[in-house]
Amino acid sequence: SGKAGPHVMISSVGHGNELCGAIAVDNLLQNNVRPLKGKLTLAFMNVDAFLSFDTDNPSASRYLDEDFNRLWTKDVLAGSRDSIELNRARKVLPILDKVDLLLDIHSMQTATKPLMMAGPLKKGYEFAKRLGIPEVVVMDFGHRAGRRMREYGGFSDPASNKNALLIECGQNWDQRSADLAITASWRFLMILGLISKENAFAHLKTEPKTEQRIIQVSGPYTIRNSDFRFKEHYVGLEEIASADTLIAHDGDIEVRTPYDNCILVMPSRRQRPGDTAVRFGKYIDFRS
Repeated sequence: SGKAGPHVMISSVGHGNELCGAIAVDNLLQNNVRPLKGKLTLAFMNVDAFLSFDTDNPSASRYLDEDFNRLWTKDVLAGSRDSIELNRARKVLPILDKVDLLLDIHSMQTATKPLMMAGPLKKGYEFAKRLGIPEVVVMDFGHRAGRRMREYGGFSDPASNKNALLIECGQNWDQRSADLAITASWRFLMILGLISKENAFAHLKTEPKTEQRIIQVSGPYTIRNSDFRFKEHYVGLEEIASADTLIAHDGDIEVRTPYDNCILVMPSRRQRPGDTAVRFGKYIDFRS
């Protein structure tokens, strides 16, 4: 813009089969968006995976070598390992290091309610509250398999002014996911003052809920064995009334809910050792 202000990034296709972010970034580009202050970066992240998309096997393009969104620590990025995803992450790192505020757009395997993944810090929740969408905000710690981009550097430092949100817009192939991704992008720029309200409201496709609900995650269950299986077909946000309820088998291990009124957050269909099977959480009243 040539004027003082934050460096803002909207990021898409961290996973190559999650198309709604690419649609949203394309929508911004087609509408010639320009920041009124600060600097705006629009990013297509895991491009090689995205370009490998095949309608006959649409989930295969999530990544090529390893999960792009589990690489975001200095040790991993500066280490000796090599992969298509790591090489791409290293290329975009000099830009990400300069970003103050990030919206990372994703979608999900199952047809469940959209989620805003705000991280465990108060600043993440407050950022999600300003954005106002979607209805459900998840305060989580991420994955044991590795850090997400929204947790990189100052984004996860309570003393830093940097901040980041990761939005899960809905099921991967649902038009509503694309509509929410577009709306979230324009609202994100609007609340940060990079575009006018008039410009934003001309492009919004969904209405915000009157009140957001907060889920605080206590932790994930990480798969240990190759024959993990859920007891039922969970799609996410199921509330299990009683603690110690059996929900899955991980080999000979019984996976049970850790407390009453336990919410199952994003149960995964990718059930491989080392991956997150599900996160456990509770609805909380979290107010500033």
